[in-house]
Amino acid sequence: MPQLEIAEDGFRLDDRPFRIISGGLHYFRVHPEQWADRLHKARLLGLNTVETYVAWNLHAPRPGEFRLDAGLDLPRFLDLAAAEGLHVLLRPGPYICAEWEGGGLPSWLLAEDGIELRSRDPRFLRAVDDYLSALMAAVKPYLSTSGGPIIAVQLENEYGAYGEDSGYLTDLAELLHAHGVDVPLFTCDQPTDLARGGLDGVLRTVNFGSRAEAGLAELRRIQPTGPLMCSEFWIGWFDRWGATHVTRDPADAATELDKLLATGASVNIYMFHGGTNFGFTNGANDKGTYRPTVTSYDYDSLLDEAGDPTPKYEAFREVIARYASVPAEPVPAPGRKLAPRTIDLTERAGLLDQAYALGRAVLSDHPLTMEQLGQSFGFVLYETTLPLAGPTVLRTDAVRDRAQVFVDGQPVGVLERENHEHALAFAVPRRGAHLAVLVENQGRVNYGTGIHDRKGLLGRVTVNDEEPTDWDSRPLPLDTFDALTFTATAQPLVGPVFHRGTFELGRPADGYLALGGWTKGQVWINGFPLGRYWSRGPQTTLYVPAPVLRPGPNEITVLELHATAARTVELCDRPDLGPTQD
Repeated sequence: MPQLEIAEDGFRLDDRPFRIISGGLHYFRVHPEQWADRLHKARLLGLNTVETYVAWNLHAPRPGEFRLDAGLDLPRFLDLAAAEGLHVLLRPGPYICAEWEGGGLPSWLLAEDGIELRSRDPRFLRAVDDYLSALMAAVKPYLSTSGGPIIAVQLENEYGAYGEDSGYLTDLAELLHAHGVDVPLFTCDQPTDLARGGLDGVLRTVNFGSRAEAGLAELRRIQPTGPLMCSEFWIGWFDRWGATHVTRDPADAATELDKLLATGASVNIYMFHGGTNFGFTNGANDKGTYRPTVTSYDYDSLLDEAGDPTPKYEAFREVIARYASVPAEPVPAPGRKLAPRTIDLTERAGLLDQAYALGRAVLSDHPLTMEQLGQSFGFVLYETTLPLAGPTVLRTDAVRDRAQVFVDGQPVGVLERENHEHALAFAVPRRGAHLAVLVENQGRVNYGTGIHDRKGLLGRVTVNDEEPTDWDSRPLPLDTFDALTFTATAQPLVGPVFHRGTFELGRPADGYLALGGWTKGQVWINGFPLGRYWSRGPQTTLYVPAPVLRPGPNEITVLELHATAARTVELCDRPDLGPTQD
């Protein structure tokens, strides 16, 4: 394969001038059976390259473990990219941001008290060393120097917005080289962070979504020679729960792309295809107030969540054709969708009643964090005994992130991090009543110093100013329901409840699941985690990838966290990502 060179006047490939025209496509946000389709559409757009992050936290769910199976089969993704004739920009972090849980950093790092992430902390660097060793053992054959599609590798990610320790970046560069990376390295930062986030001898690139000339001018000021590149050309944005769905006019975005390409610069379109934060993998932001990101990562990108070309795809294809060769094939048509139908959920299983089947409790004199329990995603159930009847106030130093409180199985209130809530008053009916606090990890912060985001009940927890000293902390990762006992009943169950039903299909296709009348929870189809839903919106449907369905019977499980009269869900043929801003 040809080698990428960084010359004073631009990129060169095989000793010829080369412009990178790339698009973001994160393999871990797309069902693996759909990778080939998305990569093919990237080539038809006129891209010569795709960019992907690597999600360390998924590949290494526990220390000493490194997974490359199923949707984490990065070598297979790279093979498919090469089969389409696409180069690859690999962004292994270790920190990736990406609106992804914890910015891609494994939660088990936070089991170490006082660890400083994204720093020269020896504990962090040892873990990074192990990660890069395992990753590069799988990826090194895919570097262009070994005949593969990877032409460049990113060093860290927007580090200038976080710190300015060039020694840390030097350590990471040395680790990458030590583990066999012999293609060019590059950094990326927003214009105001370029000086802090770069490293001498490593190509700097810039991120922006508008004012291309100004952003590139600042890059040229900081880096007088070498290629000009926008590594994240933001063409949309992500959504958060409780806000509106963010969109960007296709004509406006295409005009800005035209201005960017007219300068001769290279570009990575963020995102070409956003995909989905399946399961519990969404991130969050906290700049004084905690704001979790929604399940959809549609990002108003060129392909929608189901991989169908949008008007923005066609507008960008027209612009790219002015500067590069675009395949003569027509724009792909939208894929087939499921016919709308109603699904009855007829079986129930109470979460509190059967928590013993979902995780083993750990006894301690204080509530343990999710990280101390060796858990990354899901919920923790804390239980203790209340010594006295009467008016009671539960206080905690910090709720991370949403706590539902129950006394003798009855709900008495909710504490939300987003609302800065720390105390809840309620009445206890009897001495020795049972207190249960179900805490949801709504997504670890993925940006800023808030990435040190431990989950559960943090610090002191008091009941009427006294600290209980006999707590059960039960991890509930909800990665299997095999031990649950479901019963067919129309009777409402108190507290969080699993609802289950089946539906028949002839030929699977993409679809969307609408949950009108439901409040908040999680959905699985045939054991595959579609993600979170929340009636506060903006998103009101969940994307259902065709590969998770099968001909014949299919099973759907909904965990509803609150009381509901809803007994049905709707499969539909179009998404509803919510109202947009005027």
